[in-house]
Amino acid sequence: MYVMKKFRVLIMAFISMPFLLVQANESKTQDTDSNSYSIYLVRHAEKQMDKDDPDLTQCGEFRAKQLASILENANIKNIYSTRYKRTMATASPLAAQQKLAIKNYAPNKLEQFAWQLIKEKQNAVIFGHSNTTPQLAELLSQTKVESISEKQYRGIYQVVISGEERHLTLLMQPLICK
Repeated sequence: MYVMKKFRVLIMAFISMPFLLVQANESKTQDTDSNSYSIYLVRHAEKQMDKDDPDLTQCGEFRAKQLASILENANIKNIYSTRYKRTMATASPLAAQQKLAIKNYAPNKLEQFAWQLIKEKQNAVIFGHSNTTPQLAELLSQTKVESISEKQYRGIYQVVISGEERHLTLLMQPLICK
């Protein structure tokens, strides 16, 4: 069983490689257009179920590291997270890799936060929750975004803002935990 899990992880790593190459090329393109930037929105990774403010599961920790690899070349300037352990732990590998501090935001003030992000005009990653991540993606993209369930962890919302134009793409992390 353990060998099978390792094999599955290796397969997922190979599957994600083309995504990483495409992501690197996209970030180089965005650097050339000073009016264009991307905001990535991610729900925290898999959490333990035993507490009010739980830690990540082993799979959640792996997902957080994989996310850092996926966004390695995205020219991230700011990383934001709510103050919960699960969101901070999901953001930590990317923050360490990029040598950036994690800034906290209030999940109950999403409209003000969306305006702040638009005003900053920088590539950023925001770590949130199942009820706030789609809502913030909708505010930033000005596009209807479907809600996500408590069991969905793979989505990465990318909002590309170029002048007055906004484009939303929903990417999926390749890791599937069982």
